[in-house]
Amino acid sequence: MTVAVEERVAARRGPGRPRDEDLDRQILQATLQLIDAGEAVTVGRVVERSGVSRAALYRRWPSLTGLVAAALDVGREVPPAIAVSADLREVIRQSLVGGNDSVAPDFPEERFRQRIRLAMADRQLQRAYWHSHVARRRVSLERALQEGIDRGILRPDLDPAVCFDLLAGVVYYQLVVRGDSLSDQAVQVRCEAAFDVAWRGMLAG
Repeated sequence: MTVAVEERVAARRGPGRPRDEDLDRQILQATLQLIDAGEAVTVGRVVERSGVSRAALYRRWPSLTGLVAAALDVGREVPPAIAVSADLREVIRQSLVGGNDSVAPDFPEERFRQRIRLAMADRQLQRAYWHSHVARRRVSLERALQEGIDRGILRPDLDPAVCFDLLAGVVYYQLVVRGDSLSDQAVQVRCEAAFDVAWRGMLAG
């Protein structure tokens, strides 16, 4: 569940009974089962699969869009802060090229593709998913890029957010536009080469 939604629900619920995390899991799991099966996600179907009442569902997720966005993010984590002493290039390369969403153990490639399909078909869901989940996972890498600028490793005129888009775009192009898989060695080689070109252009001096 997103922080914003949690805060809104907590405000309505007040200081009374604590939140039932088991119900959260039941609702998210039911929603994820529908998504993975390629079925339309409706409140009625989620209620039926989860065994949770409509009232309980709406107390946790006031909108179906917010619920789907939260379900799409199951199995994902916000990357930890990157150590200043780390090899900046290697850490960022591993994060974007060597360890992509689609090959994470708890986030199979098929679910990644379902996420793309649902988001592209519903702009409201796309924006909700961006603000509640994706934007948070960019923070550590954007800060690392800024650290690289501050340390004189990268060009001082760079915008970390733009650099992130550039580097991540290399991987997304393979998956979304070309329809390839990162498990393919040729795709990995192509991503590595593209990353190297972009990185050399970002270096100071």
